[in-house]
Amino acid sequence: MTALNPPRGTHDLIGEDQRRHAHVIETARRIAGTYGFDEWATPVFEDTRVFARTLGETSDVVTKEMYTFDDRGGDSVTLRPENTAGVCRALVTNGLTQSLPQKVFYAGPMFRYERPQKGRYRQFHQIGLELIGPAEPLADAEAIACGRDILAALGVAEGTVLEINTLGDRASRDAWRVALIDYFASRAEALSAESRDRLARNPLRILDSKDERDRALVADAPTIVPYLTPEAAAFWDGVRGHLARFGVAYVENPRIVRGLDYYSHTAFEFVTTRLGAQGTVMAGGRYDGLVAEMGGPPTPAVGWAAGIERLAMLLDAAPPAPAPVA
Repeated sequence: MTALNPPRGTHDLIGEDQRRHAHVIETARRIAGTYGFDEWATPVFEDTRVFARTLGETSDVVTKEMYTFDDRGGDSVTLRPENTAGVCRALVTNGLTQSLPQKVFYAGPMFRYERPQKGRYRQFHQIGLELIGPAEPLADAEAIACGRDILAALGVAEGTVLEINTLGDRASRDAWRVALIDYFASRAEALSAESRDRLARNPLRILDSKDERDRALVADAPTIVPYLTPEAAAFWDGVRGHLARFGVAYVENPRIVRGLDYYSHTAFEFVTTRLGAQGTVMAGGRYDGLVAEMGGPPTPAVGWAAGIERLAMLLDAAPPAPAPVA
């Protein structure tokens, strides 16, 4: 009888692999706890609307990557492709929008139908945290500082660089969107077919394109900074000032964007050159409109997620700790 293999894009966690995996979770849980984050566990599948509504009906995740099926009762359910939407759904479902702030840590499996490669799986695992309630830039810096401290506790912080950007407020993005449409429309013939389609619907997503034709144009596209309202500029200054107080080093990257309207202000990524093409190990930002998308009241929030597999690979790539001094 032919031996059965795990499904494509999945992997067994056994022996040293499992020990590294557990070490990432336990370390993150400990550091998050020192910042006051409480662990939540939400279902690995949700009503499909939880993700279709929050990730965008036309996003690649929704149209190409979600594991969606009708259960035996005829309800459409989806294996979670990410966990922020589930946490926000749980906040509303459990009546916690009146008990803010909520500081949430989580760890568990996620599912996306992607082309498997090093550091990318169809069942993958993430740690993450969500700081729900505070509207001040200090919250953004606190979430980032906690992520930095987790990387440091794992011994991999020196192999990563924090890149940050601002998405401004709604008025800032509306003005920037007009400038982007004008810029790309005048160069539409040089864009990929996918980016030409995005031009009318969501020009910010062109900035995420991996197509070399698009990337050449993106390099000279307008950035948001000239279009920031005074309020958005003050928020951006506040985030950077608080990061300095936390002692968190960063570089500004104006090409970090989020394509959905509920994102605002801070967007950030910890990136590395030690894992080849899969260079992002932790990514997040502020999403002040997401709880409202779940049926709750307008609620500010900021958070991030990090791939456990990639962090475990960084443990292998990290230089050995120096020997203790005798």
